[in-house]
Amino acid sequence: MTHETTRRTVLLATGATGAVALVAACGGGGDGNGSTSTDSPTGQDATSAPAGGGRELASTDEIPVGGGKIFKDEQVVVTQPEQGQFKAFSAICTHQRCTLGSVSDGTINCPCHGSRFRVADGSVANGPATRPLPAEKITVEGGSVRLA
Repeated sequence: MTHETTRRTVLLATGATGAVALVAACGGGGDGNGSTSTDSPTGQDATSAPAGGGRELASTDEIPVGGGKIFKDEQVVVTQPEQGQFKAFSAICTHQRCTLGSVSDGTINCPCHGSRFRVADGSVANGPATRPLPAEKITVEGGSVRLA
């Protein structure tokens, strides 16, 4: 039996190699600079940032205590469960990927099917969603909330 190298064989081999390279490139961990940021599944407090951190989302006084603010363009919601404690989560509902619509009464609310997520940790307060909102990275520097 002889094997002919065809364009399909080359593309399949290249695709597999490219996928391995892509996976390897996506690996790795933190930035190693020691800054505090929101990156845990529970949305740890973001309290400081290195000078010149990421792009500013809002001033800290724009995020109400016990509530939050949705940044649709960045697909992130920033909350302040308690005075001075800032958290950030994906603004995409884990049920069917609708963009979250509001923050009120201690929950982040999806307008599509009624899912609600707690501002403190992104956990599900009311379904149909069954998975919490993923935490996002932010930093708080002075009076500024920034994407990390």
